[in-house]
Amino acid sequence: MTTKDERLDFLQEMQDVRRIRRPNRADIKTPRELTPGHLERQRAALDQPRRDTNPLTADAVEPLTAHDILSWQRPGIQHGVFRKLRQGQYPIEARLDLHRMTVDEARREVFGFVQDCVRYGVRSVLVLHGKGERNPDKIAQLKSYLAKWLPELDDVLAFHSAQKHHGGTGAVYVMIRKSDHQKQLNREAHDSS
Repeated sequence: MTTKDERLDFLQEMQDVRRIRRPNRADIKTPRELTPGHLERQRAALDQPRRDTNPLTADAVEPLTAHDILSWQRPGIQHGVFRKLRQGQYPIEARLDLHRMTVDEARREVFGFVQDCVRYGVRSVLVLHGKGERNPDKIAQLKSYLAKWLPELDDVLAFHSAQKHHGGTGAVYVMIRKSDHQKQLNREAHDSS
C-alpha cells in the first residue's frame, strides 16, 4: 500500500508529463502505384508458366466400372504381405477422400498425399475414390485414373480394392514404401553387431 507522501511525490514528478496526441502506430499504408520492379516481376511470372512436376498421367485411361477390383503389386512384394493388405489387416494410418473432386484436383491430391505419407512414415493408407454408380455412363472415372496413377508412383508398393466395411470397390488400400530415414532406423534397430 502506498502512503500519502509517496502519492504526492509521484504526482509532483509527473506534473510536466503531457499526453501524446498522435496515435503511436506505424503508418503501413501500401503504395497505390506499382513500381517498375513490381511490374517486371508480374510480367516475368506471366511469361513463365508453372512447370508441372507431377508425374501422374493426365491423358485418357482405360475406363473401369463400379464393381471392377483394383489389384497391383511391385515385383518383390512378399505374398503374405500382399495378402494382409488385400484382406485389410494392416492398420489404416491415413485416408484420402477423392469424392466430388475433378480429375485434375484428384491428380494433385494423390501425388501430394503419397509424398506426405513417405515424409511422415505412413505406410498403410486408404484412398476413397467412389464407385461411379451415379454416373450416367456407369464409368468410375476417378477409380480408372487411380488404377493408372498408383503404379506410376515409385513410392507405392502395392494396392488392392478395400474390404466391404472400408468401402469395397469404392476404396483402395495402398501400401507406401519406407522412407530412407525409416530404413536407416530399422537397420540400426536390428543390427546385431
